[in-house]
Amino acid sequence: MTHAIHDSAYSWLRLLVTLAIATVANVGIWAVIVVLPDMEAQFGASRGEAALPYTLTMIGFGLGNMWLGRLLDRVGVTRALMGAAVLSAASFTGATFAPSMLTLSAVHFVLGLGTAIGFGPLIADISHWFIRRRGIAVALVASGNYLSGAIWPTLLAGILAEGGWQQVYLALAGISIVTVIPLSLLLRRRLPLEAHGVAQAAAQLNAQSAGLSPRALQYLLGLAGIGCCVAMSMPQVHIVAYCVGLGYGPAVGAEMLSLMLMGGVVSRIVSGLFADRLGGVRTLLIGSVLQCIALFLFLPYDGMVSLYVISTLFGLAQGGIVPSYALVVREYMPPREAGARVGTVIMMTVIGMALGGWMSGWIYDVTGSYRLAFVNGIAWNGLNIAIMVMLLMRSRPRRELAPA
Repeated sequence: MTHAIHDSAYSWLRLLVTLAIATVANVGIWAVIVVLPDMEAQFGASRGEAALPYTLTMIGFGLGNMWLGRLLDRVGVTRALMGAAVLSAASFTGATFAPSMLTLSAVHFVLGLGTAIGFGPLIADISHWFIRRRGIAVALVASGNYLSGAIWPTLLAGILAEGGWQQVYLALAGISIVTVIPLSLLLRRRLPLEAHGVAQAAAQLNAQSAGLSPRALQYLLGLAGIGCCVAMSMPQVHIVAYCVGLGYGPAVGAEMLSLMLMGGVVSRIVSGLFADRLGGVRTLLIGSVLQCIALFLFLPYDGMVSLYVISTLFGLAQGGIVPSYALVVREYMPPREAGARVGTVIMMTVIGMALGGWMSGWIYDVTGSYRLAFVNGIAWNGLNIAIMVMLLMRSRPRRELAPA
């Protein structure tokens, strides 16, 4: 049986607060993209040097998901959020005093660590408060990342035009403090100890049926996360360059990227609804298969209209994949380790995005075409599908609604 706190009115209120925090906390990984040209001009850097702050931000973001997830398990979400908000604000402020691109890049690594609180750790926390509607709850919090990317670049454009990138970062430092910290105080309530019993019993049953230890499953999910995100990164990272190479121009590529992100928000919400009925493994498998189909479509079709359509389909396919990993973790692993386990899997997906972005560029440099880069993504996607099929065949997860 479920505890009265699960799926309660308080749970939904907590979800809204968490989504608001996620929309603000994730700004770090989008702000650096917005201000990159200004940074490049100020320091007289090459394009590769100017991209280094973003690269280190994403590395910090990946590690921060694991580190802050573990911290959340120990001290609770409110303290973790406060610490991360201070870290982000200090990083934004410190970046404005950086004397060189190298120093600026190092500061962005720390910024990535703080920004990570807005993704994996918040997903892990909200998952404790829902059982029947956990899928949609996790999906909505995960959508905060995409919503942040859709909202903040437009809001920051005016500040950037008038005061430069330093004013943008100082504004974000203040916003991080005055929004995240007060909102985090609304999340001080801790889940009753007895409420963990339902999730603990169900996770043990699922793990036993799969015949996998938590460590073995963690490794499998990490490998699957790398596979799916190597595939995911090919269109997301290179769609603008791909369109430039086809003669359509960067503006067209940017529009296609926006369609992917908007499709991703829709996909996350729809996948969450399906996950409440099908479970995390099946939902993840469906998303991976659809992503693979969308990648195949890039091979025979490269017309402008076709690419607009395929980009939209790709976004609709892939958006729910990463949040589904959190659901699989909660279905098979101990709830008291949720922050660390979810954070580690999310870190592996970020590694997959970084690896895939580099691999696709390298393949293009060697072959002079993105065709084999798409094939490479499809192959990695196949690895992810194979792992999910194996996990599905080894076990039939029992719903946590069953009497414990």
